[in-house]
Amino acid sequence: MSLNFDSARISNPYLTPEHGEWRTQLRRFIDREIMPYAAEWDEAGKIPDELWPKAAEVGMLGLGYAEEYGGISEGIDIWHHNILNEELARSGVGGIGATLCVHSIGLPPVANFASAEIKQLVMPAVLAGTKRISLGITEPSGGSDVANIQTTAKREGDNYIVNGAKTFITGGINANWTSTAVRTGGEGPSGVSMLLIAMDAEGVSRTPLQRKQGWWCSDTATIYFDNVKVPAGNLIGQENQGFQVIMNNFNAERMMLCVAMEASARVCLEEAVAWAQQRQTFGKRLADHQVIRHKITDMKQRINACQACINHCSREIAEGAPNPGDIAMLKVQCSQTMEFCAREASQILGGASYLRDNRVERIYREVRVNAIGGGSEEIMRDLASRQYGV
Repeated sequence: MSLNFDSARISNPYLTPEHGEWRTQLRRFIDREIMPYAAEWDEAGKIPDELWPKAAEVGMLGLGYAEEYGGISEGIDIWHHNILNEELARSGVGGIGATLCVHSIGLPPVANFASAEIKQLVMPAVLAGTKRISLGITEPSGGSDVANIQTTAKREGDNYIVNGAKTFITGGINANWTSTAVRTGGEGPSGVSMLLIAMDAEGVSRTPLQRKQGWWCSDTATIYFDNVKVPAGNLIGQENQGFQVIMNNFNAERMMLCVAMEASARVCLEEAVAWAQQRQTFGKRLADHQVIRHKITDMKQRINACQACINHCSREIAEGAPNPGDIAMLKVQCSQTMEFCAREASQILGGASYLRDNRVERIYREVRVNAIGGGSEEIMRDLASRQYGV
């Protein structure tokens, strides 16, 4: 059997036949609705709007959310989510999954902490794919420094008045709502709250961020708030308790990134093996040169390690005992593996990898957004050291 995306996946004792059926259903949909158009969408810088309702119909958007809001929750576990992120990564266009499923980071604050009225307003529409929601944490001044949010929200009667800006917001241009971190109290994490802000509210303006290294088809924005009036009922969780809401989100976001990065590394492996087996140099296949075989086995070695750690961290999440330090270090391992495999695959493909419209070239451009987004490698190492009591 040739080494490819599927055969390079190590065995996982936690997967059931139902998980296999979910993968088959997803792959059928992605092969029909995404794979033939992925490169074209990336070049165009946009995903068609009709993809959201189609994704909702196949169960991609509602995965893990309460059925009363249009979700699919019964029997759903971390492995279903991992399979979704794996399969989306097969296209080699990371901006598709990042934007199509951005509600997976924007909606949980609402689903877990908002009032019943807000849940009913937002969740059914988002899960049906008719409306969208993004997550507004990162600011122009702070990057990963979540505890020092500068956007302010001052209570005036039944409203908060919001001023400030958010940047690098995935899905921010076309979002109907943004779950937004604001400062309602004093300095540090104890003064942070979360508000649901309607993007059509007076005083909200948005600028698209289009000149990007990768994720070209991803909708990325800077959002400005100029005396935006937000109803007090849009508070997500309790006032000045927003830092806990944010932290509750991070483990899931990092696991999504880890799975997608490992799968992207496996795409690079598949492309490199296929090329090495059919490309002829110096009278024999590339794969018959020892140096090329060693590159391939080095890629597989690192991919195996990522998969084993993903399975370990996923099992702990499934058991209700996630280890934030281990998840942080897993993100570093996966981003380094993605970068290594993209580089080695590029070396094996040679000049072909330098031309647009191949998966390796696109994945190589997407390394940095994965290594920085959701917490940079440097922040992850520091977080892990503190979690480990260093």
